[in-house]
Amino acid sequence: MRSSTLFRRINRHPLQTRTALQLAEPVRDMCVPPVDSIVEYGAYVQGKKVAATGIVEALNLVRERNKESDGANAFVWVGLHEPEAPEVEWLSEVFGLHPLSVEDAVKAHQRPKVERYGESLFMVLKTIAYLDHDELTATSEIIAAGEIMVFLGPDFVVTVRHGDHCPLTVVRERLEDKPKLMNRGPAGVLHAISDHVVDQYLQVADLMQLELEEVEATVFADVSSRDINRIYQLKREMLEMKRAITPLQSPMAALPQRRVIPSDMREYFRDVGDHLSRVCEQVESSNELCSSILQAALARSNALANEDMRKISSWVAILAVPTMIAGIYGMNFDFMPELHSVWGYPAVLSVMVTACVFLHRGFRRNGWL
Repeated sequence: MRSSTLFRRINRHPLQTRTALQLAEPVRDMCVPPVDSIVEYGAYVQGKKVAATGIVEALNLVRERNKESDGANAFVWVGLHEPEAPEVEWLSEVFGLHPLSVEDAVKAHQRPKVERYGESLFMVLKTIAYLDHDELTATSEIIAAGEIMVFLGPDFVVTVRHGDHCPLTVVRERLEDKPKLMNRGPAGVLHAISDHVVDQYLQVADLMQLELEEVEATVFADVSSRDINRIYQLKREMLEMKRAITPLQSPMAALPQRRVIPSDMREYFRDVGDHLSRVCEQVESSNELCSSILQAALARSNALANEDMRKISSWVAILAVPTMIAGIYGMNFDFMPELHSVWGYPAVLSVMVTACVFLHRGFRRNGWL
């Protein structure tokens, strides 16, 4: 429940990053946090979820289990969706999160990155989703972007998600169904989340490739099916997708070298990095293809405009011959060739038709008509 008392209690104490010794100590009872944005939380011991009445109780439980047995790999996983500042600040007091990372988690719109604060790790992942549409138009929104922030500690994982797509419920259920995967600890959860996000990248990249192939087929089709605005919109969506994926390459490549990542998990993160590199290459090639399609569409439109101008000019030239002859004979002079002849009128018409036919054949032979 939110209250003014809660806000005062949270803001009264400065947020500081705890040391490893302090992180291992039991957490004292604290005020009840706001729960509007908490999607789910759980305590996991040996890969299995154990009952806990609250987040503080779950954290104390796993720390007691870790003290009793070395290598127990017990941890707490808390998931939030678009939280407000008091909620994240309360969690920062519970888990000892750094104030800068808390500020980033609340404000969102961060660049993909991996930062270390003491014994904890803070990672930002951009998420993308492909939006279904019946027909791609100049105003269609194809790519929806969001963010996932992950706070990783020795015995906890806190995920903060912004955006309505890419939920982590599927990841949690998959890990809970396989205790061996959940027993990898917080690093295993981080690997599962990053792998899930990169898989989403690959799916969206494949769907965007299909969109590009469809648009490419229309470039050299009928004039009515060629829409420059539609291609430009697709180009903008490709750039947004590139901005979300490409900056993650460097943090993901450096992640296996972090000390908080166990040695047995580093190969898994390298595998995710390889998949990310493949997606980045596909996105880069698709972006270049989209630029080529846009240039080809503009060139094709200019060529069609020139072709139309040639046709108009050809017909103007053909019609200019009878117009000129009729204009000359309409000047009402007394002395003009064949003016008083019986065959004068048919002869002039024959000259007009013959000249127009020869001009038409000449333009057709040169490809103007």
